[in-house]
Parts: sequence; structure tokens; C-alpha cells
Amino acid sequence: MSLATGAVAPEVSVLVPAKDEAENLPELVRQARDALLPLPYACELVIVNDGSLDGTAEVLRDLSARYPFLRVVSHRTQRGIADALRSGAEVARGNVFVFFPADLQYLPADIPGLVAPIFAGEADLVTGAKQGHYDRRFVSAVYNQLCRWLFGIRVTDLNSVKAYRREVVDAVPARPDWHRFMVVIAAAQGFRVAEHPVPLYPRTAGRSKFGIGRIPVGVLDLLSVWFQLRFGRKPMLFFGLPGAVLIFLGIAVGVYALIERFAFQHGNRAFLYLVLLLIIGGLALFVVGFLGEMVATMQEEVRALQRELEQLRRRPGPPTDR
Repeated sequence: MSLATGAVAPEVSVLVPAKDEAENLPELVRQARDALLPLPYACELVIVNDGSLDGTAEVLRDLSARYPFLRVVSHRTQRGIADALRSGAEVARGNVFVFFPADLQYLPADIPGLVAPIFAGEADLVTGAKQGHYDRRFVSAVYNQLCRWLFGIRVTDLNSVKAYRREVVDAVPARPDWHRFMVVIAAAQGFRVAEHPVPLYPRTAGRSKFGIGRIPVGVLDLLSVWFQLRFGRKPMLFFGLPGAVLIFLGIAVGVYALIERFAFQHGNRAFLYLVLLLIIGGLALFVVGFLGEMVATMQEEVRALQRELEQLRRRPGPPTDR
């Protein structure tokens, strides 16, 4: 099967976010062509220039002229990997996507192994399990362990290359950096998840975009995703229970204050302040819970409308006279 061109629709679209990767892109495209050409299904390569400041735009212009299976999307400014993947998915034509970095730490020869379980009907999303030694291995291990503990998903590596069905894109919110949680969000939505070992190689050109400052951001994102998956559709479960406990404690303290005042003829103004604090705090939590329920209901309605619009968009239109 030849590589996808304008006349050949692809079954697999490889999405490559690229930020200042001008040195790696020619070799990446060459290796992708050699790896994808012999496959029994058509593939295309979609590279998203995410606001690069080096010569990435010029390199991609030359490469797209030489390789018909390559498509290019450009962001004027850096918007992050999550937005780059979504921009690539909007122009991609395949039903199976592969998230593949541009730094050549993974080789395109591993793409067929990633998509094989999907074509075999065994999985909806396949995440790569990094093999070999690499920088920040400890940070990655801690992140993966936290994810396994919080979300109960049993895969070795959640932050690696991935292959997934087009439908998975709709399940992941378009939030900055939430591509790291694609596996846990997809699993929570009922998609089948599998794992495939992929070798990791040292970077030979360019510069890593990962900095130590992203660790606290990643932890906060992790907690945010956990909250969304656990209580996003039922916020009253999170706010209502502590609110009810505070109100119950306020009533209990108030009853005790009345008993002390009238039975023992000994009043304490501090109890009045405590009762007010507990009951007002409990009511405030209840109000936040009700507002959260309203927002969750609106989100469900928006998701339903998005699904209907997507179905209408994919539905073939009536034939027209030319």
C-alpha cells in the first residue's frame, strides 16, 4: 500500500508536534517514509509547527514539497502539545492517530507495533512503555506510580508515544498539558487500553522542552484530573458531604450551648460564633455544590450538542449538480 496522498485516504495519521526541531525533522520524515511505505495500510504524517522560532517553518515547507504524504499545520505562537495534537487531529484524515514526538528519541519503525493491537480489535488506545535508560527516569517513575495509585490503571508508562482511535480525541478535554493524562481519561470513558514496549534513544539534536518548573504544574494537573474524573459529574458528592457535616456540627454545638446556658446558667459567647461559622460554612459548601451541579449539567448538554454536530459533519451530504 502506498503512502497517503491527495488521492489515497489514510487509515493511520501520525501526529507530530514540533517546537524548534528543524535539525531533527528531515531525518524524522525520511525514517517515517521508510517505515510506513511497506505497511498494508495507507499512512500520513501530520507535523504541527508549534510556534517555532528556528528554521522549522522553512524546513517543513521544503519537506512538504518533497513528500506528498506529509501535511503541515502551523501555530503562530507556542500553544503546547495538547493544542498541537488537537490541531493535527482536525486536519488528519485517518481513523487511527499516533502521537509521535519530533525529537527522534522514538523511531518511526515502532509505529506498526503501536497500531497493531488497534487493528486487531484488542484495544482502543495503546501506550508505549519506554525501554532503556533516560534522563528524569525517577520523575517519570514517581508520576506513573501516582497515576496508578490515584486512577487504578495498571500500565507501566503513561507519558510516552501513543496510538489511539479518533474517538478518543473527543474524550480528552482541550486543556493545556492534559495530553499526559490521555490514557487515564480514555480508560475512565470505557476505552480499552493496552501497552507496547518501545525503545527510547538519546536525543542527538535540538534541546529538551522539559524543565524542572513543569513538575509542580504536573502535580497540580494530576490533582485536577483526579477531581474531574472523580467528582466532575457529581460535584455535590465532594461539596455536599463536608457541608452536611459542618451543618450537623453547628447544630450540635448550638444545642450544647443552649443546654449550658439554660441548664447550667453559664453562657459562652464563643459558642455562638462557632455555630455561625459552622453553619455558614456548611451552607456555602452546599451552594458551591449546587452551582457545580448546574455547571456539570451544562457540560453534559454541550457534549451532547458536540456529538450531534460531529455526526452531522461526518454525514455525507446530498448529491449536487455540477
